[in-house]
Order: sequence, then structure tokens, then C-alpha cells
Amino acid sequence: MIDKSLLPQHVGVIMDGNGRWAKKRGLPRTEGHRRGAEVFRAISTYASDIGIPYMTFYAFSTENWKRPEQEISVIMDLFRNFLHEAQDRRAENEERGFRFRFIGDLTVLPEDIRSLAEYMEQNNPERGRTTVNVAVNYGGRSELVRAVREVASRVQSGSLALSDVSEKTVSDLLYTSGQPDPDLIIRPSGEFRLSNFLTWQSAYSEFWFSDVLWPDFTTDDFDRALEDFARRNRRFGGI
Repeated sequence: MIDKSLLPQHVGVIMDGNGRWAKKRGLPRTEGHRRGAEVFRAISTYASDIGIPYMTFYAFSTENWKRPEQEISVIMDLFRNFLHEAQDRRAENEERGFRFRFIGDLTVLPEDIRSLAEYMEQNNPERGRTTVNVAVNYGGRSELVRAVREVASRVQSGSLALSDVSEKTVSDLLYTSGQPDPDLIIRPSGEFRLSNFLTWQSAYSEFWFSDVLWPDFTTDDFDRALEDFARRNRRFGGI
């Protein structure tokens, strides 16, 4: 058991390795995504149970549109199913203390998915134990461009003085506005990069990498990441 005071307040997860998991088993890549969706549910539930206030899962990046059309279609169907299921289990999710947020540019998603996501966000419980951010059509660089454009627009209109632009100004215009930056970012699957995930927010994040492919990722793996995090000395540039 980890001392709750040593738990991260915000954990980011890059859900990677679904396609390779399926290939190793002679299955279509889409089966890896289906299994990965089940692991997402298990890890988000476990994180809420042990008291982590914020989780951000990288579900679909701005670069993932380059994938085969059939694979994209399956991923969108999984997202659609998740939204329908969350509506059906609304009472249970509220009792558990889930608040769902969707970060990224949702304007290019199918209309029914956008409507379901907006409805879920608007009907979140007023208070929640764990906020689950699902990053869909998300890219850290495009998020920064969006924030910079808004800053420029406000300066141009005179509602914001150039001399008043600060790090907080930018942070307040990101999708994660009002949330703490991630203390810990987990990437399974043997890759060692951020892949355009939470570019601004991860400036002082701790990283934990694993060779385990996401569909094989378990709560025990999550515990190992938390235990490693608890042993680290975070100095934030100090001594």
C-alpha cells in the first residue's frame, strides 16, 4: 500500500501497443483496440478507487487520422460505445465519483459522437472524486497553437495587455484549464517518447515506461508505476 500523500494528483496515460498486441496473436489490429478499451475502463476505475483525482488517457491523436480507414472506424465505434455505456451507467458513475472531460478538437468527429460527449460533460456531477480526461483528436502542439491564437486575439482586441501575458495566461487557455499538470506520465509498449501528448503540461512530469503492451496492462503494472513515482525526489529545479 502506498501512502496516499505520495500518490500523484494527476496521471497521464499514453495507451499504446494495441496493434502490436493483436499482431502477436494473429488478430486484426481492431481487436487490440477493443481489448485496450477494456483496460482503459479497468485502470480508470482502479485510479478512482485508490483516490487519484485526475487521469488523462490519450485515446486518439491528431496524427492517428493517417491510419487505415477501417481501423479509424472501429476506434470511433469504440468511443461511441463508451459514451452510450457511460450514459447507461450514469448512476453508477456518479456514485463512484467520475467526472468525464473530453479534450481535443471534437469538431471533426461524427456529429452523434460530438453530441454524446457534450451531453455527458454538461451532465457531469457537480462534485467528483476523479476527473477522467479522454484525449480525442488531441495534439499538444495544436493545443498550444489554439491557445496562442486566443492570446493574440485578446491582445488585438485590447482585452489583454501584451505585458500581462504569462504562463498562467497560456495554461488557462489549454484544454486542461483548472486542473493540475500531470505529476506522472505512463507509457507502456516499449516506446520512449511523448508523441505530442500534453506538451505544455508535462514540463515537470515524471515519466514511467514499460515494455508491457497496453492491452496486457494491469492494475499491478499501475501500482508499480505509482510505487516508483513515490520513491522519486521532485525538486522542480531546486536542490
